[in-house]
Amino acid sequence: MHELPQQLVNGLLLGSMYGLIAVGYTMVYGIIQLINFAHGEIFMTGGFGALAVYLWLLPEGTTMWLALPLMIVGGIVVSVTIAVAAERFAYRPLRTAPRLAPLITAIGLSLALQQAVWAWFPGGKNSRTFPEIEAGPYHLGSVTIQSGDIFLLAAAPICMAVLAYFVRKTRTGRGMQATAQDPDTAKLMGINTDRIIVIAFALGAAFAAIGAVAYGLKYGQVNFRMGFIIGLKAFTAAVLGGIGNIYGAMIGGLVLGVAEAMATAYMSDIPGMSQLGGQAWADVWAFVLLIVVLLVRPQGLLGERVADRA
Repeated sequence: MHELPQQLVNGLLLGSMYGLIAVGYTMVYGIIQLINFAHGEIFMTGGFGALAVYLWLLPEGTTMWLALPLMIVGGIVVSVTIAVAAERFAYRPLRTAPRLAPLITAIGLSLALQQAVWAWFPGGKNSRTFPEIEAGPYHLGSVTIQSGDIFLLAAAPICMAVLAYFVRKTRTGRGMQATAQDPDTAKLMGINTDRIIVIAFALGAAFAAIGAVAYGLKYGQVNFRMGFIIGLKAFTAAVLGGIGNIYGAMIGGLVLGVAEAMATAYMSDIPGMSQLGGQAWADVWAFVLLIVVLLVRPQGLLGERVADRA
């Protein structure tokens, strides 16, 4: 028997991670209408960057409460560096090219990043163990919060609150909104649109790195292949919420996470569906939901709000 509150919490936590990654897809698309399919691998490199800090830069035996802030910074530095370099050398030269060219470039970059980590990170060919938070689990009634979810529970709302403030209240954030609405007019108004695009890539990569640390803490490992399926699910979340809508990205992630958790937990209880309800089929339900939403509401749950597309 599956406890409904527990499954809801599991889904919301999982969806928060999807939402953090989906923000990167939707910010970039909102400004330059590019689906950055390498974003999943930028997420993956953030996880390995955080792990590298723990393994190589910190004294042995450092507690996670001290190590975690430095790991987050390390993951963000790696992800942002790769994302900014990708924008400058892979995407910017193709900005006026046919839409298919940057899409193919993104797929090629995705494969290149996978193989780079596979080849160069010691033990990258296998899953690497990620350090655990020395706390929990915590019990709230019938709901259990695992130690690996504690970070995600705090990080997701803080990140979204900071992003909402940045976009709505800062000069750069308003510049992102203007560039998203009309880049040519924004340029005439004195906005450096190239700088705005770089900031969008950097912010998306930073959120992806935080999501990667959350993934490592939640599952206890990172793998050079992990960005592929997680990236697809985050893209699905962005489409569900309304591609280009930063708030829709998080809402889409939460909906996707809850749907996946519920389907995984309860489908096996339906007669004749026992073979479809296990964790191995969790990925299927995410894309089934995507197809349903695209058929019923192609613009996503919240639609595309141009003023907030940054």
